[in-house]
This record gives sequence, structure tokens and C-alpha cells, in this order.
Amino acid sequence: MGTLLAKNADVLVTMDGDRRELKNAGLFARDGMIEKVGSTAELPATADLVLDLRGHILLPGLVNCHHHLDQLLTRNLTAGQNTNHYMGRTFGNTYFMLGADRVWPHKMFEAAEPIISNLGGHVVGKEFTGTETDFAPTIARIASTKAKVLLFALKGDGLNFIPQADDLGLLKGTTVAFLGLSETDLGVFGGKGQNMFVAVPFVATSDVPSVKAFVAKAKAESGADTAISNYVMTHYNALIAMKAAIERAGRVDKESMIDALEGLVIKSPTGTVTIGGNHHAAMNMFMAKTKGRDLIIVPALGEIAPEPRCKY
Repeated sequence: MGTLLAKNADVLVTMDGDRRELKNAGLFARDGMIEKVGSTAELPATADLVLDLRGHILLPGLVNCHHHLDQLLTRNLTAGQNTNHYMGRTFGNTYFMLGADRVWPHKMFEAAEPIISNLGGHVVGKEFTGTETDFAPTIARIASTKAKVLLFALKGDGLNFIPQADDLGLLKGTTVAFLGLSETDLGVFGGKGQNMFVAVPFVATSDVPSVKAFVAKAKAESGADTAISNYVMTHYNALIAMKAAIERAGRVDKESMIDALEGLVIKSPTGTVTIGGNHHAAMNMFMAKTKGRDLIIVPALGEIAPEPRCKY
């Protein structure tokens, strides 16, 4: 593989124990292994491949394997509110809430309950799960409530709830409103769990030319069978926003970048994204449902601004 020299990066994030961020820095690698990280002056002068990274941020090692960069410009409260409006009007006003016993499902359900109440709905049950793999008892309890809508906030192994609920007949009378569903999840269901609903900022099957072009480009780079989810588009939006903030600030500095985000308007495959004074974003949203191994748009919701009570 030879040697690689990446130099002159505006900022190199070391990810070491001291959380150092080096200015005008880079790395030297040999045969795919990083040998040295430091200021450009400390690195070898040349290599088989030399990358001049002026104007770039460098994160060596791919050590950041779990992050929520895609949520830089999104807030789930608005998605949850739109979901509850649509589900209540369409399928009925009795809700059962099922989520992982983690912070975000608790917070989402806390936010959802007054919304449901204001819409004239009723929460007939609420449960949080831990490490269950057999959901039959939970499914039976939900079925006994005769809830019309299941507000669902389970990911990871909890996704196995859906095919089990389908097999046991729960989904014949109860429709799932799925918080956080994306195209990457659908393969887990094995074709089951049809007609589940979610509010999202992007749907890959859209006929909008800019969305089709975005999906085509992503598949060309990642493979024809790659699921292009709303997370792909929101990561793209976040990176474009960070680039615009750096350009506006005129330097790579965390606080300057944060300040420069305020009032930015960026172009997205789904339309304009406007970042407000509280750094929350107004963007186009869509209600979608599962169909086969895809999500399809039910109605387009238009531009949705964050609720005033979004504080974080």
C-alpha cells in the first residue's frame, strides 16, 4: 500500500486521553497503519501519496464509531408531534407507548402525552423494556388494551418486536407509529411490519429530482443495494452546515463555528434548511409508511419549524 502523508490540516482531532486538537497538523501512515500524528513540521517531508488538507478537519483512525452528527439539525420532538397528529386523525385516538428503558424514549413519551391529550386522545398503557427477546407477553398486554396506535421507540434488538407482533396478529388492529424508523431498519423485519408510520426529513423513494439525484450518487459510491436512509441525508446536511459555518466564521474554531450557524440557510436534497437563533432548524418533513422493504411518502408535511419548547 505504500506511504501516506496527510498534512496542513487546519485541525487534527487526536481522540487521545487529553482530547488534544492540533493546529496545522497531519499524519503519516505506512501500509494502512498510522505511524505518526503531529504538527506538519514534525512529519516526514514526503510520501508515496501526499494530501494537502488546508481548510479541512482530520480525524485519524476512524475512532468515532458512534455519534449523532445527523441530529445536529434535527429535533425529535417535532417529528413525534407530527406523527401523533397524523395517527390520531387517521387511525384512532387510543395509544399504547412502548419504548426502551433509556433516556430518549422516556423524554419522547413525556413530550407526546400532552400532545395526545390536546388532540383528544388517551394513553391506555405505557411500558419500557430492558433486554427482552421474547415479546409475546408484552404483545398480549398491548392487545388487551385494544389501543389503535402503538407509539414505538425501540431500536437494536428491540426491532425483533415487530415481526413477533405481526406473527401474533397485533398489527391487524393496532397501527405502529415508529419513532426513529429508517430504511436501514427494514431488512430486520423480513417483509413483516407493513404500514408502519414515521415522520422523517427524507424518503429515498421520493420522485423529487434532487432527491433522486442524491440517492443515485450515494448508491454509485456505496453500492446499488445500499439503503439510503434519512440518516444519510441528515449527515450530509450537517456536514454542509459545518462547512458553511467555517466559511462564514473565517476560521476553524468551535465557538466561532457555533455562532456562525445562527441564521444560516443551506440547500438540501429535500429543500431549504434554515437554522434559527437557537440553532434549531426549520426543514421539510414527511409522513412515510413501510411498503415492502421501502418507506414511501404518505403526505408531505411541508416546512416544519421546531416547537418553542425545544430547549436543547
